[in-house]
Order: sequence, then structure tokens, then C-alpha cells
Amino acid sequence: MIFKRAFIGAAVLAASATAYAQDHDARIELSAQIGWTASDGVTGSPVLAGDGNIYDSVNPRDAFSFSLSGGYYVTPNVMVEAMWDRQYSSLDLGGTNDRGLGSFNIDNVHAMIAYHFFDSNAAIRPYLGGGLGWTNYGTLDFTGNAGEGRAIDGESRFSTKWEGGIKAAAGRNLALRAGVTFTPTYVKSDASGWWCDPFWGCYVTGDAQYSNQWEFGGGLSFRF
Repeated sequence: MIFKRAFIGAAVLAASATAYAQDHDARIELSAQIGWTASDGVTGSPVLAGDGNIYDSVNPRDAFSFSLSGGYYVTPNVMVEAMWDRQYSSLDLGGTNDRGLGSFNIDNVHAMIAYHFFDSNAAIRPYLGGGLGWTNYGTLDFTGNAGEGRAIDGESRFSTKWEGGIKAAAGRNLALRAGVTFTPTYVKSDASGWWCDPFWGCYVTGDAQYSNQWEFGGGLSFRF
């Protein structure tokens, strides 16, 4: 009898361990995507340049991009992840003349949280997410009017990221992924007037300008 009870107890423990492993299996997910990013820039006060033209805007060009991310499912539907993406862009000046200034990279690093719909074993899972991080505009190398090499140092700015898409199962631990991300990056504020109230007094109000990136991409996700 004691051996029978021991066998039953071992079987129950083994079944419980198997169920636990299945429930906690495939919690880590790594993804790689390639795509195309549409970007816009900001406007500013007109500046008379050395070439005789007046410029009042700077705009990153739409360009090829890719992203890498790694996440952990804290529940079957909620994943926290770190995401890095890079756009290989160039900068254009706008005004009385349009001029390409030079090439540079735009890098985004964000901590994200995403909600996945349906069961974890569903064939297709839509997802929505958002996060906080920063955008780095890399060093811009260009040629001056006299043919001399010049450079503008890069700069990092706070940004948010929003994402949405679908993941389609292509195997036990593999999924095809397609989606879009939106990254608005605060650049500056332009004074737009005054605001006065009886408690805080008067102060200058401003219109915030953002450089926005819309990335459309697709790739693979591996879970283990």
C-alpha cells in the first residue's frame, strides 16, 4: 500500500510539474523586423544661409529601418520588452530652396509594455502597446559651401513609442510579425502668446513641435 501511495504521489507531482512547465513555457520572446519609416521634422525662424537662400525647416527623409526587441511575458497576454530601432536617414533643409544636407542615423530605445489578445496558443494574435524612452539623432557629416568637411554633433531627446500589429504562428516557437510603430519626439516649443490667471500671474505659452516617425515593418518572433 505504501508503494502504491508513493507511486500515485509521484505521478501527481510529475503531472503538476509538467502542467507548471507548460504554463510557464515560452515566456521569453526575441524579435527582428525590417521596414520603412516615414519621418517629419520641425520648422523654425528663417535663416539666411551662405548660399543666399533662406531656410526655415529641417526634415529627416523617409528611409529604410530595422528593429530588435526582447521581451518577457509576465502573464500569457502581457509582455514587457526593450526595443531598439534604427532609421538610416538624411537631413533636408527647406525654404526658398530645398537642399540635402547629409546622412545620419536616428536611433530609438524604449521600454515597452504590450497586451496580446486571444489565447497564447492562438494562430493569430493582435497586440497593442506603448512605452517610454529616448530618440538619438546621430552625428551629421556634411560638406560646407566652400567644400570643407563639417559635422553637427548628435543629440538625444525624450520620446514615447506606440505600437500595434499582429503575430501569426508559424511553428511551436516561431511567429511571423507585422505592425506599425509611432514615435513622437519632442524637439522644441515656439512662443504663441501670453496666459494670465489670478493665482499664477502671466506667463508665455508655447506650441510644442515634435519630430514624428511612423515605422511600417515585418519580421520574425522567436519564443522560448
